This record gives sequence, structure tokens and C-alpha cells, in this order.
Amino acid sequence: MTLRVQKYGGTSVSTTNNIKKIAEKIAEDYSKGDDFVIVVSAMGETTDELINLAKQISDNPDLREMDKILSTGENISSSLLAMCFHNLGIEALSLTGAQAGISTDSFFSKAAISDIDPARIILEIEQRKIVVVAGFQGINDEKELTTLGRGGSDTTAVAIAASMGADICEIYTDVEGVYEADPRLIPNVSRIDRISYEEMLELSSEGAQVIHSRAVELAMVNKTPIFVGSTFSENKLGTLIQGSIDMENHSKVRGITHDRNVARITVSGVPDVPGIAAKIFAPLADSGISVDIIVQNTGFEGQSDMSFTVSEDSLDNALVHTEAIATELGARNVTGDASLAKVSIVGAGLQNSPGYAGTMFKALDLAGVNIEMITTAEISITCVIKQESVEAALNALNEAFLVNNTS
Repeated sequence: MTLRVQKYGGTSVSTTNNIKKIAEKIAEDYSKGDDFVIVVSAMGETTDELINLAKQISDNPDLREMDKILSTGENISSSLLAMCFHNLGIEALSLTGAQAGISTDSFFSKAAISDIDPARIILEIEQRKIVVVAGFQGINDEKELTTLGRGGSDTTAVAIAASMGADICEIYTDVEGVYEADPRLIPNVSRIDRISYEEMLELSSEGAQVIHSRAVELAMVNKTPIFVGSTFSENKLGTLIQGSIDMENHSKVRGITHDRNVARITVSGVPDVPGIAAKIFAPLADSGISVDIIVQNTGFEGQSDMSFTVSEDSLDNALVHTEAIATELGARNVTGDASLAKVSIVGAGLQNSPGYAGTMFKALDLAGVNIEMITTAEISITCVIKQESVEAALNALNEAFLVNNTS
């Protein structure tokens, strides 16, 4: 008997007709003896609609209250799916994140899962019920409802699968798996049949939206295989995320990705003394603001400039904290730039193989794309560029690494 945890995204459950089709699809496999835990997102544009409702009341709504209102979207879709199973004569029940045993920290709107107690889910599964869990949410130690932020339903599904030792976690969306580049921007790119956790983590971290990096990281730590596929595709094609990198036996560049949700903060005239970085970045971390790329210029006359990137949607909050810190440090000024994006090439062993960085930089140069910042990791090279140059950059990198098979 196979235990399968499945997640269906917002486009998959966007209509009641879609939800009925999902129930019928699951019922067929359920009749063969498989056990199911289903995690669902909110229907279609529901989350955006709820945010707009809140904005009609307040320009800066309280985050606790936002979590309460946003969680209702997933509660609705989970209850509707459970009702569909009832109509098919299958025992099922929907659970909120709290009822499913999902505990989180207390960062409203971007909480992290701290623990899962799957006892309630296991009890229902043992009675051959299909359990439908509202994704994207949990409860903190003060019994306050929290939401998990971007990729929250992906993270919910993988966390439940890991906690229960599920055989597979299946992520269903509107595309047939993971592609070498965004098929909406680069035509005729190939789908990747199998990819390692490490490579998928880099692709997700650098902007690939098919599955969130938090979910991939959880799967990697717990060795939970993930299948990414299309909800209603008849051919059941997709991508299996599993295992480790075999650096010698596959091409170096597995994918090209981009992220438009990038902003840069520059602190000018920072005192060039030991410990200054900690004084700038520790308060940002305490406020739940993630910093990505950091560049510090060589000190001159006792001062230096420090630039770092954050997500564009956290820029305003990050600027408030940074400006306060800069004032304390006696820095000259602080500026923010929300017009940036990232493009990355990802693959095993890039840093240990000569020529890949040079090929990337040359391709961008020939396409007239200016590089603002650069960062490298063992299996990725990332360039920060202007948002307006994203498509030109992707086409240039596609020609250099995928079409011409430089890798």
C-alpha cells in the first residue's frame, strides 16, 4: 500500500468543476488501495481578492489579522474537495493547518514550520479516509493562526510527507514538470525528467516558480522524493526530484532561471571597522528579512560602501530598518533600487569547470545586458541585471548553454 501526499495549486482548484475532476482522479487511485493526504491552495485569485479587501480597509493592515483572513481561502477549497469525495461515496474530511498538527514560529505572514504532529492525520488514514489539509497555514505556541508566505502550500505538503514517511510527495500545477527555462519566455525548451535535490534547490532559490525552495530543502533533508506534474494532463509526464548530484555523468547546465522580485539597498559611507556587517544584517534577520547577495567595496579613508539584495516586496520594510541602523553607524546615506532582476545558470560542478562564468558573461555582453552584481555557488552562477533586460538575457543564455549545448 502506497501513501501519497499530493498538493494542488491555485490554478488546479480555480473552479468547482476543476475540484470535481481532481476528486474523480484521486478516487480512481484510491480504489486501487493507495492512501492519500491532499494539500490544497486557495482557489484561483482568492488570495489576491482577500488582500484587496483588506487594502480597502487599511493601507497597512495588521499582519495577525491578515493571516486570519488569508487562511480562509485554503479552508474553503479543502472543504469543497472533501465534499466532492463524499459525493463519490468516499469517506474524507478536511483539516485546517492547526487541526493537521502543523506548528510554526510567530512571524505572521511568513511563518516557518517548527514541528508537525501527524497523529490526527494518521488516525484518519488508518480508517481509510482521504484527508484534505488546508495548505499555507499553521498555529504558533500562543495558539495564533499563522500563514507560511510564498510557497506555503508546497512547504505544507512536503513537511507532511516527511513527517509521515510518505512514499512520494506529488506537486500538481499547470505545467508538466520542471523545464530547462521558463517555457512562457523561451520557446521549445525541454522538460527535465529527473533532477537532484541540490540542483532543484538552486533553480527554485534563483526564481523558478514551479516549486518553492523551502519545500525542496525540506525534501532534501528528509530524503522525500517529489514528483512535479500537470493536474489534468493525460500523459502523466513530469519531473522527479530525488537523489544527489552525479557530477561526471550529466551536462553541467541543467537549467536557466530568472527572478524579477529583486531589489538592492546600498549603504554609502559605512565605517570600515570590524563587526559592521553584523550590526547591519543582524537586525534585518531579527525582523524576518532575508538578504541574498552582499557586496562590500574596498575601504577608502576609513569608509566603504555596502550593497545587498532583498526581495522587492520586502524593500520598504528593509529600508526602514537599514536607515535606522545607518543613522546609528554614521553612514552617509541609504538608497534603494527596485528595478532589478536575477538570471542564473544552474548545474552540477559549474564552479569546478573552467569557462562557464566567462561564457555567461560574454553572452550577456553580446546581448547588451549590463551586469550589476555577480554571485557564484558550487552549482550556480547568478547575475543581477535590470528588469527590462530579462528576456534578452534569457534568450542569450539559452543560445549559449542549451541550444548550442555548451554544457
